[in-house]
Amino acid sequence: MYFALILFLVAGIGSLLLWSLRRREEAEDKKSAGASLEAPGRNIVYLAQVRRALDEKDYVYLELRGSQTLGRRVKKERRLVLLHYVSALQSDFDRLLRLARVIATLSPEVAPTQEWERLRLSLSFALRCRVLRLKILLGWGFLAQLDGVSQTVGGLALRLERAMTELGERAALASELASPTK
Repeated sequence: MYFALILFLVAGIGSLLLWSLRRREEAEDKKSAGASLEAPGRNIVYLAQVRRALDEKDYVYLELRGSQTLGRRVKKERRLVLLHYVSALQSDFDRLLRLARVIATLSPEVAPTQEWERLRLSLSFALRCRVLRLKILLGWGFLAQLDGVSQTVGGLALRLERAMTELGERAALASELASPTK
């Protein structure tokens, strides 16, 4: 009797969890449906402005000229903007990974170790983003970790650009070799 009740509760909670994840994925798919794979990594260019907005001198100036409540409110709002920025970086990273999968299917020499590397990188990046969000919410030193997350996205974008260039060169060479000579 108790076993059946516990089993029913576990099944209900599990199905609710799966349903909530499915709904979240559908919302993310709708949100990213308009986003093209052609321009991944575009949010990284705003890192300098984000760092400037988090400068402590701004808060000191606002507290001196305005009030402490104004300084705290601006700091809170800028942290919310920073959380949105981290979400944008994560969506850029996800788009880059989807592009990497497409490139991997086109590339003849993709090894299983590269697939494992991509999985490890995605799990590591997701964990780093979660820790970064927690540090932002708590107000702990997060600028170094923000730089690291941004560099990861930028590095992946650069590697994918090189891979696409190499695939393009190979396609052009294959096209030249396949064309009839005159």
